Amino acid sequence: MMRRLVMAGLLAALALPAAAQTSPAPLATPASALPRVALETSAGWIVIEVETVKAPVTAANFLRYVDQKKLDGIVFYRTVKVADRFGFVQFGTDGDAKRTLPPIKHEPTSETGLHHTEGTISVARLGLGTARGDFTISVGDQTPSLDAGHGQPADGQGYAAFGHVVEGMDVVVKILDAPVSPTATRRGAFQGQVPEAPITVVSARRVKD
Repeated sequence: MMRRLVMAGLLAALALPAAAQTSPAPLATPASALPRVALETSAGWIVIEVETVKAPVTAANFLRYVDQKKLDGIVFYRTVKVADRFGFVQFGTDGDAKRTLPPIKHEPTSETGLHHTEGTISVARLGLGTARGDFTISVGDQTPSLDAGHGQPADGQGYAAFGHVVEGMDVVVKILDAPVSPTATRRGAFQGQVPEAPITVVSARRVKD
């Protein structure tokens, strides 16, 4: 039922970017389920189930950004398309000091048991213990390349996965497929990976029981 409701509202979002859509809000999740977060974007809804049990530190970090409304108004500022339906999209505070919370401890996939499969959300980082408020969503199966023990980043500890998309993967794919600028950068980085017209996160809210 949820997928039919969300998909109906996404039909008008084929041209990216667009004004905020009027698609129906996601339905409530069962009380026994893991927490879910609905991202209302200018391209449609994306619903993420957050792994608070398997990745408690990283999941709690993401939920703090949601609960403090620090993701409202941010954009998908990076897309890395390696092949058709394969790569990742990135969104978050992008170094905005007013939005960014303190860094967190790294939770490698070797400890959590999670993997970077289709729709996995993980937190971006540089060195160990530097992850803050920037997040990536995998398109296609990125396991094992982004998991711990496979050399990315150079320390070999991978990226901390903490949830997965349960609704709106088609929206994520459309963001990945949107045109990128050949010259634009974000603070001097990501040349060739910056969308010509970034998609906005209008709001990020927990889906209530």
